[in-house]
Amino acid sequence: MPPVKLTPEILAKYDVAGPRYTSYPTAPEWKDEVKEKEYHKHLEKCGQNDKPLSLYFHIPFCVSLCYYCGCNMAIRKRWPKYGDEYLNALFKEMDQVSKHLGAKKRSSQLHLGGGTPTFLDNTQLQALYEKCDQYFDIDPNGEIAVEIEPRNADPEQIRLLRKLGFNRISMGVQDFDPKVQEAVNRVNTYEEIKDLMALCRELDFKSVNIDLIYGLPYQTKESFALTAEKMNELKPDRIAMYSFAHIPWVKKHQKRIPTEALPSPEHKVQIFLEATRILSEGSFQAIAMDHFALKEDEMALAYSEGKLNRNFMGYTLLPADNFLGFGASSIGYIEGGYFQNHKDLPEYYNHINSNKMPLDKMCILNKDDLLRREIINTLMCRFELDIESFEKEHGISFTKTFAFEQAHLKHCAEDGLLKKDNTKLIVTDLGRLFLRNIAMGFDTYLRKKDGFQRFSRII
Repeated sequence: MPPVKLTPEILAKYDVAGPRYTSYPTAPEWKDEVKEKEYHKHLEKCGQNDKPLSLYFHIPFCVSLCYYCGCNMAIRKRWPKYGDEYLNALFKEMDQVSKHLGAKKRSSQLHLGGGTPTFLDNTQLQALYEKCDQYFDIDPNGEIAVEIEPRNADPEQIRLLRKLGFNRISMGVQDFDPKVQEAVNRVNTYEEIKDLMALCRELDFKSVNIDLIYGLPYQTKESFALTAEKMNELKPDRIAMYSFAHIPWVKKHQKRIPTEALPSPEHKVQIFLEATRILSEGSFQAIAMDHFALKEDEMALAYSEGKLNRNFMGYTLLPADNFLGFGASSIGYIEGGYFQNHKDLPEYYNHINSNKMPLDKMCILNKDDLLRREIINTLMCRFELDIESFEKEHGISFTKTFAFEQAHLKHCAEDGLLKKDNTKLIVTDLGRLFLRNIAMGFDTYLRKKDGFQRFSRII
């Protein structure tokens, strides 16, 4: 990303709370009134077509608490009984879903996330994969991914994952600075990560990825620059560099983070821009909002060719029209509807043991939702929207359908976030920092709300 001119006025104007748009409509708009029959209907429709299918399995357990964490997780000792109980419920859920899908569906993507999937022992991991293989036709050439916790993933476990067929592995590093690590209770050394990456390379994982977070306590532009430089040394295939979502009113454990140690919005932007500069001048290409890939990596090529896709797990190469989520808090998108399981483990278990779908929330999208969802996803994957193509595809007039949005787009263009004419919307380099703000202009649900305290700040 070339240098951007960011004025205090622009930062003050656009550094507001807002959604990350992993979905649209966003999760706060989903309904608590759940109708199992509606989910059954969507599953049955999915089972009757050959659209690409993605699978996600949420393993909620962690051995220790990371203070920055925004995920749904439960702290447990690493005893087999916890994994056994959870897998027993997970397998029952898979059986329920499969009965309504009917045919054994082919899956082009499979992802284990958490929590910490490597909380499970080798016997449990193998049982989970074999059960997936029983219910789904997993494409061995697809994306078969797993998140690992570097501090408790032993070499034998990594070897088993590769043997089972996992070809993409991600590990959370966040920052190499010891002071930052101690402040968020996530301590691992550069040498440990280097050795773990060497093992993954030896085992020929197709993609080895690292997650970083900027905006953590005690981070400075200079300290995080050292982490970025170490990324150029390690050369993971891909880097996800997420903005820290400080939401202590939602995640109470974040109150353990000293607020006075967090970088200011101005400094946080500079941390991101400096790290971006170092990575871009090194081995990586910046792609989409907050991801980087080696310049020869297929994800960098897909971004350059406008073929990048996005789902709940981030940016991806393969399109998946339907997305099945299994486990506590997991989310699926099936034939135009979002379906989320209960986050609370006892509630999840109670539903499963009562032979009920463990659903907590759902949202069936209307035509307007689908149009806006496509616009937001397109902007976030490609940084531009071809208005003429969009109009032809959907048989609409963009300016008439989105008449209310024209004032927002005009303001974004005047502030240098967008270049706009009658044929295209193009996000500028400055606009990439405020892509969520641009997307918010298409979010009709935000117009009905007084304030956005439900969301983290943009910067």
